[in-house]
Amino acid sequence: MADALRIVVVGGVAAGPKAAARARRLDPEAEITIVERDELLSYAGCGLPYYISGMVEDRNDLMTTPIGVLRDPEFFARVKGINVLNRTEAASIDREARELEVRDLPTGEVRWLPWDRLIIATGAEPVNPPIPGNDLDNVLQLKRVEDADRFRAEMRSGACPYVVIVGGGLIGMEMTEAVTECGSAVTIVEMLPHVLPMLDPEIAALIEQHMRARGATVLTDTRVERIEGDGNDHVAQVVTTAGTVPAQLVLMSVGIRPNVELARAAGLLIGPAGGIHVNEYMQTSDPNIYAAGDCAEKICFVRGTSCFLPLGSVANKEGRVAGSNAVGHAERFPGVAGATALKVFDWNVGRAGLSVAQATEMGIPVVSATVSAPDRPHYYPGTQPIVLKLVAERATRRLIGIQGVGEGDVIKRIDVAVTAMTAGMTVDDVAHLDLAYAPPYSEAMDVLIHAANVLRNKLDGLLRGVTALELHEALEAGEEITLLDVRTPAELEAGALAGSTLIPLGALRARAAEVPRAGRVVVYCKTSLRAWEAC
Repeated sequence: MADALRIVVVGGVAAGPKAAARARRLDPEAEITIVERDELLSYAGCGLPYYISGMVEDRNDLMTTPIGVLRDPEFFARVKGINVLNRTEAASIDREARELEVRDLPTGEVRWLPWDRLIIATGAEPVNPPIPGNDLDNVLQLKRVEDADRFRAEMRSGACPYVVIVGGGLIGMEMTEAVTECGSAVTIVEMLPHVLPMLDPEIAALIEQHMRARGATVLTDTRVERIEGDGNDHVAQVVTTAGTVPAQLVLMSVGIRPNVELARAAGLLIGPAGGIHVNEYMQTSDPNIYAAGDCAEKICFVRGTSCFLPLGSVANKEGRVAGSNAVGHAERFPGVAGATALKVFDWNVGRAGLSVAQATEMGIPVVSATVSAPDRPHYYPGTQPIVLKLVAERATRRLIGIQGVGEGDVIKRIDVAVTAMTAGMTVDDVAHLDLAYAPPYSEAMDVLIHAANVLRNKLDGLLRGVTALELHEALEAGEEITLLDVRTPAELEAGALAGSTLIPLGALRARAAEVPRAGRVVVYCKTSLRAWEAC
């Protein structure tokens, strides 16, 4: 009888346990060991902001199965037949001997674990910027459950009326709501021109406006110069290029980077995006070693290049593929589209593929269209507005990007667009998708199909559009522009663009001669549907 396959997995949070569980299901005889530096295992790191806010009351809910069983070493041994060495550090890899050096952290004991297949799932670590004062006691990061415990305790102590979050990425956005829910005032400090840099500026501006309306202070194009203490090793204020902000607690959320030191020291190839290089089978440059999760390089099939995408969804899918191939069951991971979703207060935010800014940086000529429409018919109770932006490659008309924000069901449309991008569909294909329809779920012409049709009109030269930011820049530059408002007089009372001329759509045919012929005419309404009719 052949000896049992020995599989060692380094990392016990997302990709690692998924890989181990998949390998076990395919090979009941394999000897499988998970090595995890921390005490806690297989927890939902993406749920930490909701534990801090109190939406998730019990921390164990982030570490249990759907029926409430805690995923601890005993669970893995009893239910999965997998040995877990937690509080154990993976120190080095001997590729020639196929052994992993591990160190028991409580005792310091060192030993070697033999392996036939090694799976590296070491995740990513928060970036710690060299800001003076970032070593003060109340400057925290959010990566592990223990970090969330500390943050939650600080928030519930009542001693943190002012909180500063450094970084306007995904974690910073989600934590803004969590801090607000805890009753503290929050300030976001982002060094880039806008929050969520994977979005185009005009979409990010909508989110910033919504955050300010909910009481958050958002400082963009702003750097933190130093963090000052109160003389007792606690934070007192944050000094930025825009002024001084009071704070009793600071969250450093400027990004994370792949944890590749173990792999690098073993001589494994590191990719251009900073992760461990893997092929479509999740194999590293050593065919007996696999990597999965945040530590592994991704291929974005939309842009055709490598990327870093630290998401629990991707980590679990990659872990499954790595576990399959480790036991000889061939399975491919085709890459990612960069699909991302988050909740910012009561707004849903999603994106996938390329933004216009990213495409421009890559030298890809694109055409984009932005539409605002309800997620369901206006007559159906509970309908909410959403804004979608689609991006298409000009030469091929292929859909290569989507962004969406609003109170309505944004993520459904993001998922459909990701499916279309995966299949290489054009915007013409998307416009003819046979999407399910009923008034509780969408309009007869779903907002995604509406957006695809607007983009088709632009690609065909039937429509010329301008974004709000582009219009603002043109007006600031002194360009001769007539702003034509085609809404109703009643809508005008609620506000209008300065200097615009009102001619309601119903009267425009009879009054067309009043529209100036010199310069450029920009027509607007509430959602641009009537503006298109006016054009």
